[in-house]
Amino acid sequence: MTGGNTIRGMRIGGGPTGEAERGESAPRKRVDFWCAHGHHTRPSLAVDAEVPDRWDCPRCGLPAGPDADNPPEPRRNEPYKSHLAYVQERRSDAEGVAILDEALAKLRERRGR
Repeated sequence: MTGGNTIRGMRIGGGPTGEAERGESAPRKRVDFWCAHGHHTRPSLAVDAEVPDRWDCPRCGLPAGPDADNPPEPRRNEPYKSHLAYVQERRSDAEGVAILDEALAKLRERRGR
């Protein structure tokens, strides 16, 4: 037997949680999307919201589009690039040698050679 006058399952200050307390929800519409694996997703959007042209499939993560017959292509995963790879894209070998020679000349000048 329990003692006291507690109400189980309630917290102090807790009241009804319904439409009257939270306000009315915005009008909604359902939009259909399909991914390349044929998964069908139907998110609920506000009526006045702009419908996106792509939606991430919650089952496989691929992009999904509104046309079931022509779903969007999966994103291409780019391999990780190091800082050196980005520098090599911007500079030619001749530019790299010129920059290195300039830096070495400044270093030798500071050392007094």
